Amino acid sequence: MSKVEGFEELRPLLFSIAYRILGSVSEAEDAVQETWLRYDGSATRPTSAKAFLSATVTRIAIDVLRSARVRREAYVGPWFPEPLLSDPYEDPARSVELADSVSVAALLLLERLSPLERSVFVLRDVFAFEFDEIARAVGRSEAACRQLLVRARRHMADGRPRFAADREQRQELATRFFDALKDGDVGALRNLLAADVQLVGDGGGKAPQLSRAVVGAENVARLLASVFPHMAVIDVTFEACEVNGQPGAVFRTRDGEVLHTMALDVVDGRILTIRSVINPDKLGHLGPVADAWAVDREVRQARRRTS
Repeated sequence: MSKVEGFEELRPLLFSIAYRILGSVSEAEDAVQETWLRYDGSATRPTSAKAFLSATVTRIAIDVLRSARVRREAYVGPWFPEPLLSDPYEDPARSVELADSVSVAALLLLERLSPLERSVFVLRDVFAFEFDEIARAVGRSEAACRQLLVRARRHMADGRPRFAADREQRQELATRFFDALKDGDVGALRNLLAADVQLVGDGGGKAPQLSRAVVGAENVARLLASVFPHMAVIDVTFEACEVNGQPGAVFRTRDGEVLHTMALDVVDGRILTIRSVINPDKLGHLGPVADAWAVDREVRQARRRTS
């Protein structure tokens, strides 16, 4: 197998490691590309390409995350990871765990960890790397890595998301939700939402966004039912799909431009959290991005015409 072929075979794993550490599709792709450049520029072939490449992409991701955390402290409004529609790394025996580990809820919990804790947790608990491999990747002793993992698990334990294990049931509930959303059916929406449901948006100050989270089944149902039928009037459509391993949708304008994504957290047969990403900087990898301000003006005009 050539160097290029070996790298391409491992690319899905490398991207999936980097994305879970960084929470950014674009930064993960850049980290993988930088890993290839270092690999291609190496005069010697490592004994294990997987070990070498995984360690390299982890170290690059750690460096990027350290600078990214400073930027996130000044971020306008809630910060969510860039939406991921398809995780390229697959392991049929662990598909549920992998999907849950890339959920928005899990990635937000990872934000609580230091870059080293986050990297050790991802390598060990998500991808089952051995401690000697992890130690080489993060430049710490095996004993230090075990301590980092203990701390990481402790931080993650309290808020660990409890998703429904039955993916089919989860998707069926999402289908009913998006049907009710399309119809503007307040009652149907309310019946699908948890009593303490939250609706939260990430616009990053670069697109219209909620000033604060909307909480409670009645409030969320009425807001959704008041907005989305008017979006349909101006030909905004949505395609239901998985977003970060959970039920969700991508919303597009009449020209096919990406307006925003929506991801649903389903717990105990009800939707507990609805998260939308509308920041245009986080949507470019999904295709041409819409002018959300212009769409917002059109929606307001449509509401005035029908009021």
